[in-house]
Amino acid sequence: MGQIKVEMNVGSIEGLCVIEPAVHGDSRGYFMETYSQRDMEENGINITFVQDNQSMSTKGVLRGLHFQKNFPQTKLVRVIKGAVFDVAVDLRSGSETYGKWYGIELTEENKKQFLIPRGFAHGFLVLSDTAEFCYKCDDFYHPNDEGGMAWNDPEIGIVWPQVVGEYKDSASAEGYKLEDGTKLNLSDKDQKWLGIRDTFKF
Repeated sequence: MGQIKVEMNVGSIEGLCVIEPAVHGDSRGYFMETYSQRDMEENGINITFVQDNQSMSTKGVLRGLHFQKNFPQTKLVRVIKGAVFDVAVDLRSGSETYGKWYGIELTEENKKQFLIPRGFAHGFLVLSDTAEFCYKCDDFYHPNDEGGMAWNDPEIGIVWPQVVGEYKDSASAEGYKLEDGTKLNLSDKDQKWLGIRDTFKF
């Protein structure tokens, strides 16, 4: 019996999947299989992952929206501590949903995983005091191949939960904060990406 439930093509975007593992709990705690190649293949997902990554971020940190241009990666992401809002944007030039986005809250409680195929920009916003974020990739990190796009591009229109502020024609975090007053925290690089009209497409 499979240990995962897969929702295919979420947001009506081909290839995006939400995966929920079976959690077996009792008075001692719980156990779950976080990844099974057999279960994935039984659901029509055939991917060979080659690298696992983990990051820790504090509340208000927004990482993204990132991709690799010549060595695109499929990512299987999840949160093991805290909560994030995770987003994928379709940048596949031949896709009927080019430019469309989908977001999902990933938490240590819901244990959901988000499968993002090659050809998407990806990013997340930390909603809890801290968050530990894990992801599997089907290609290695190539530091000179990184690309990105503006997290707040009005043409895409991502609705980041709890974020308040006014768009000022750039990806700058200046003037943005969470509803509780926490300032939005982006890297210098992530505040310089351009909108979808001027970014890379696959």
